[in-house]
Amino acid sequence: MDSTTSELARRQPLRDTATDALKIVIIGGFGVGKTTMVRSVSEIRPLSTEEVMTQAGLGIDRTAGVADKISTTVAFDFGRISLSDELVLYLFGAPGQERFWFLWDRLFAGTLGAIVLVDTRRLADSWYSIDRLEHHGTPFIVARNNFPGPEHSISEVRGALDLPEEIPLIDCDARNRESSKQALITLVHHLYALTSARETMS
Repeated sequence: MDSTTSELARRQPLRDTATDALKIVIIGGFGVGKTTMVRSVSEIRPLSTEEVMTQAGLGIDRTAGVADKISTTVAFDFGRISLSDELVLYLFGAPGQERFWFLWDRLFAGTLGAIVLVDTRRLADSWYSIDRLEHHGTPFIVARNNFPGPEHSISEVRGALDLPEEIPLIDCDARNRESSKQALITLVHHLYALTSARETMS
């Protein structure tokens, strides 16, 4: 596929036959790759609210480990995937800075489930994301985004996050479309397993 064809594909209009929509939120700390994941997997050019970081954020945004980051999401990122002629999946990337956390509760409304992206260099930044999802009763999986630096095993990450065994924890590369798709598929499988378990108990 040449660059022109690829760009046209990224501008794919919503099908007239689309009648149902699902919503998934990608959440995590500052600079973990949420915008990158939405961009990599969306079939359209994503709506992004990234702005250049300025001196006004000094002392407010915690940039340890991401000192070279020059832009940040100030509302949310939005992407779309057509699952069938009738069914569409909407992706929302939540802002990671603490000063924008007040937006999260509204983003969670109507959400089918969530992906928590984590950076093992800054695992503590993920705790609030997990806490808020648990508070809302929103099903989620955790995806360890592969950044350069010291390696930590999946079991070490699970222990550090105090993550129950029943919640999937996977590796991913948010820059890679197939890897991001696999994270979404893992979430869907998790949601299906939860639904099946509830039906069995009822």
